[in-house]
Parts: sequence; C-alpha cells; structure tokens
Amino acid sequence: MITTVPTAPPTPPLPVPLPLVRLRLSPHGTLLPRRIDGVWWPHSRDLLTQLPKMLAALPSAWGDITGVTVDAAAWSAAPGRMFVANQVVRLHKAPASPHAPDRVVLLSPGLGRWDLQVVPPDATEEAAALLTAAALDDRRPGAGAEARPPSPTTAAAGPRGRVRPAGWGTRAPRW
Repeated sequence: MITTVPTAPPTPPLPVPLPLVRLRLSPHGTLLPRRIDGVWWPHSRDLLTQLPKMLAALPSAWGDITGVTVDAAAWSAAPGRMFVANQVVRLHKAPASPHAPDRVVLLSPGLGRWDLQVVPPDATEEAAALLTAAALDDRRPGAGAEARPPSPTTAAAGPRGRVRPAGWGTRAPRW
C-alpha cells in the first residue's frame, strides 16, 4: 500500500539581484567640452555579458544607443550586432587609437556620441580610482572630490528611454 503525504506548496524563488555596473559619468553642468564622458569598469572582457548591463545603466537622456565601437584587441569575440533592451545595437571593433586607448564609443541617433574610458577588469580598486580621477579630472582645483573608482550602480531592467527628435543636437547636455 502506498500512502501520500501532503507537502507544502513550493515557495517562489527569491528575486535575483540586478547586476551591479561599475560606471561613473562626468558631472553635468560643466561648460568645457570633455574628452571623456564617463568611466566604465567592467567585471570581465566578455562583451556579450558586460555591454548590455552597462547600456541598461546609462541615463535615459542619452537615448537609445544604436552603435558601439570598442578596441578589437581588448574584448572577447562578439557578433556585429546584439539585441539589447528590445533594440539592435551594432558593434564595431576597431584597432585602439594611440590617443584613446581602451575606450568605448557610444552612438545615439540625433543625440550624439559619448566616449567612456574603460578600466581594465583586473585593475585594483586603487588603480581604478586613479584612472577614473585622471579621466574625469576629479583632482582639478576646487573640485573637492577624492579620487574614487566607478561606483556600482544597479542596471535598470527593461527598455530605456526613447530617442528625442532628430536635430536635438550632438554633444548636447546629456543628463
């Protein structure tokens, strides 16, 4: 004879925490043109896993990023296109420029271009802080900020903000 023992209903799985993205953007309100719009410290050189998380963490004012250019030698193999946040993002791999080593360039139609300095994934926190300070000029007189690495932010899930109408201007205020 087989008897069945009632069991408790399965408990729902705990929510998985959103991945942290180490990203620090240039302060807004600056009047001078910037060479670098932010610093990104990925956890690995796997572009397929790291890029979608970073794109999701960008401000919606940057619009939909449709093109990304990366240093071909610095990143793992990746296809020419990725589907991120319900849109196609074209990936361009180019040789690193001697004037802009290890940089990621983001393009948004009608809004412009943003350049992010990439901190190597294996960098120490101290090295990341120094690279970030140098890239964002955190130590300029009167800045009043300590050198600090890109701060972890939680990537937002779902599609990002829509692109504003064409002609909004390139390199316009972005935040």
